[in-house]
Amino acid sequence: MRYNLTYKDIFALGFMTFALFVGAGNIIFPPIIGLQSGEKVWIAATGFLITGVVLPITAVIALAKVGGGIDQLSIPIGKIPGLLLSFTAYIAIGPLFAVPRTATVSYEVGLAPLLSISSSGSLFIYNFIYFFIVIVVSFYPGKLLNSIGYILAPIKIIALAVLSFTALICPAGKSIAPIASYADMAFFNGFINGYMTMDTLGAMVFGIIIVNAARSRCMENSAMLIRYITWAVLIAGVLITLIYIALFKLGNSSGTLLPNASNGTDILHAYVQYIFGDYGSFFLGILIFISCIVTAIGLICACAKFFINYIPISYRLLVLIFSIFSMIISNLGLSNLIKFSIPVLMTIYPPCIILIIMSFTLKWWNNSFIVVTLPMLTSLLFGFLDAIKYSNFLQPFVFDILKKLPLYEYNVSWLIPTLIVLFFLLLFDYFNYKL
Repeated sequence: MRYNLTYKDIFALGFMTFALFVGAGNIIFPPIIGLQSGEKVWIAATGFLITGVVLPITAVIALAKVGGGIDQLSIPIGKIPGLLLSFTAYIAIGPLFAVPRTATVSYEVGLAPLLSISSSGSLFIYNFIYFFIVIVVSFYPGKLLNSIGYILAPIKIIALAVLSFTALICPAGKSIAPIASYADMAFFNGFINGYMTMDTLGAMVFGIIIVNAARSRCMENSAMLIRYITWAVLIAGVLITLIYIALFKLGNSSGTLLPNASNGTDILHAYVQYIFGDYGSFFLGILIFISCIVTAIGLICACAKFFINYIPISYRLLVLIFSIFSMIISNLGLSNLIKFSIPVLMTIYPPCIILIIMSFTLKWWNNSFIVVTLPMLTSLLFGFLDAIKYSNFLQPFVFDILKKLPLYEYNVSWLIPTLIVLFFLLLFDYFNYKL
């Protein structure tokens, strides 16, 4: 029995954290942002890195401080609201959106172009095999540090390193002029696109996996646990940032190669074909498959470990249920999944951001319930108003007055009202205590 993590363990934990976060969505969004933002690429990248890197690693540290679970992080807002938030986050980042997306992306980006196939039948067969692997590995969560941290994560990192290094030293061409949305609001476009990675929600789900992986090495001292996890997520954060910078550069320099690309998938395919020739598709297919399946395994394990506390079903049966449900949803196809997920993410991301940030300040307030809950509700309401624009069903209900909200055109109309509510609550908390 040992109670300290070795440097090897810390790096393995960091690599595992990196591997859990970086799925195919993380790989396909930066190139299209890099292409469309043109000379504003690094302004857009800054916004993207805030929601795509800073917030996720902050969330993991916050979860480590409270023991690793979103249900514990949400204690300040009350048991019932906390459970609702937890259930929503786990379902969204698990079997409803993120896990099915890993399967559809790995098929459409990796296998379909490689074998020149694209049909509902082949997608179903691929999903069956894909989720069979997910189920087998997820049945043994105690071995995740070994199976992911020591095996799959290094392979994934090497493949991404090759792609990133190539992107930095072998640009495919020049950048194009930024499209209208990036010319006017590059930072906020990057900020909102960071939502699409789902990494902040993923962090709230992965936190318990990362903490338990450290505890599997007999780490029970909470202070040491937080310290080691902080080092691990910083390692992961640096690696993710470097990957993103390279992918932004890849997309930004692909203006000559594919100036009218509509998504990052097209850019990646064109680039690897340009650099690696016929081996490009094979290389990209392997990279995307490993990236997706590692993320899917982590999400299924996290969801099963969470719901086992509230549903009288065994862990392995939950793994089976979530995997089968994800397989069914994934057969809807990537475009439908993304279209449906955007308004949901626009709604639930703001309150999660507020909860994560405020979790580090709880000791400052006399009534943390009010100081945390009301800003979260405010951000939820205005986040929903932002989301309406992305929902065909709700668009008819958008009133002209909503368009006059501060930052509405930037899709962050929740920010100013939330800060105002928070400011007055802080004054109330301070003076109420003084009185």
